[in-house]
Amino acid sequence: MGRALSWPSGRARKHRIEVPRYGSLGAVASRLREVEGQVAPPMLTGGSQADEEAMMTETVLIEYDQAAPEAKAVFDEIAAVRGIDPRQVNNFWKAMARHPAQMRRMWSNMRAVMTPGALDMRTKEMLYLAVSVTNACDYCVASHGAQARKWGMTEEMFGELMAVVGLANETNRLAAGYRVPVDAAFKVP
Repeated sequence: MGRALSWPSGRARKHRIEVPRYGSLGAVASRLREVEGQVAPPMLTGGSQADEEAMMTETVLIEYDQAAPEAKAVFDEIAAVRGIDPRQVNNFWKAMARHPAQMRRMWSNMRAVMTPGALDMRTKEMLYLAVSVTNACDYCVASHGAQARKWGMTEEMFGELMAVVGLANETNRLAAGYRVPVDAAFKVP
């Protein structure tokens, strides 16, 4: 049995396709390219079509005072780390507060990864920014662009970063399209 994948297309249409349950990402991507009018990444379907469409179009931000106790605890931790009032926590976390367990997991992951380590914070934020640009996430481009600048990214550095992002995206697609085999010298033993 396959999974139904769907995404909105235009105002009144929604595409649905069947993909194999254990199909590769490449198989899914190939199937998606066959369907005309793709305008957004697919989402696994669940619930009624009306519920799914509402979830894809409705922005729900949970303010601190309306949050479940589990979400309030995460708001409080974020606020303590950032030295702000919990009511000033940014919109990403307000959206995540819809699902406190997922919010907790994301905050734990964020704390574990986005701290100084072998990579300094400017480098980490610039990498996050590069991935966000590639994924076309306006919110993440704005928030991690601001953080990268806070950690010292200059306009010149941003320009070079965008040049690398553009070049990498182009050459990645060319290598994938031409199905270029990996050279033996590049393989990790």
